Amino acid sequence: MRLVTIPEITRPGRRWLAVLALLAVGALVAAGCGGSSNNNPSGSPTTTAAATTTAGGSSGGSAAATIQNFAFHPATVNAKTGQKVTWSNDDSTTHTVTADDGSFDSGNLSPGKSFSTTLAKSGTIKYHCSIHSFMHGTVSVS
Repeated sequence: MRLVTIPEITRPGRRWLAVLALLAVGALVAAGCGGSSNNNPSGSPTTTAAATTTAGGSSGGSAAATIQNFAFHPATVNAKTGQKVTWSNDDSTTHTVTADDGSFDSGNLSPGKSFSTTLAKSGTIKYHCSIHSFMHGTVSVS
């Protein structure tokens, strides 16, 4: 029977200890990288519940549109001057409602959230989703 010396035992043990330490660090890094379903990398709030871009006299009622299946419905929203227009995100992913002329911007709208604005001037405003550039719509204000 051969006696094992202390240096022979500790050398392989140190390798295993180093391997275990690396695995533990890797597990901590992996845990820190996951777990969030937020599509907004900036970390800022992703919902604008209601935003008024211009003040105007209310003509009563409101106009509404929904976001579904990566499209604005209806494609053209008809509103009166001073009337509130609301978009609801009924889709499964985050979208924006962003005026081409910069007159309004919802910021990121998570599924189930909505954005409202009141338009004071008559005319036609084209808008889009800044996340999905193929999504377009129009607001016709009379």
